[in-house]
Amino acid sequence: MAAHAHKHHEPQGIDLTVAAQAALEKSGEQWTSMRASVFAALAGFDKPASAYDIAESVSKAEGRRVAANSVYRILDLFVGANLARRVESANAYVANAHPECLHDCIFLVCDSCGQTTHIDDDPVTRGVRHAAELAGFTPVRPVIEVRGRCAACEAQR
Repeated sequence: MAAHAHKHHEPQGIDLTVAAQAALEKSGEQWTSMRASVFAALAGFDKPASAYDIAESVSKAEGRRVAANSVYRILDLFVGANLARRVESANAYVANAHPECLHDCIFLVCDSCGQTTHIDDDPVTRGVRHAAELAGFTPVRPVIEVRGRCAACEAQR
């Protein structure tokens, strides 16, 4: 089974911001300066970030205090519009590297360093949805997280 069964273009930098703005506007929402700031902060983290991490980053960048509650509301909007994904076990968020593509994700979360890798494997996620349906459950947003150690941390053991 291929680890990355789902292939697509993953924009980075300004291209990711443009893709995120287009996806948000396509969902009927406005791309405000605050939403742009929150997305820029989120995309700037190399690990999942909490709303508090993002609020601190935006506060420093803008020279004014930004409340975590405001960031939570924006993050909820971003998750709903497919601009961000929530890493449930860490209560943290990552920018979706392909906001124009809607599918279920699998997160590999390193217990040592906190690094989180997102992989797409549509056959696995379809299997999870199918199993839920067979049990009489209607899956809305399956979250699959695998906890363990990343290759770098494992090599240091």
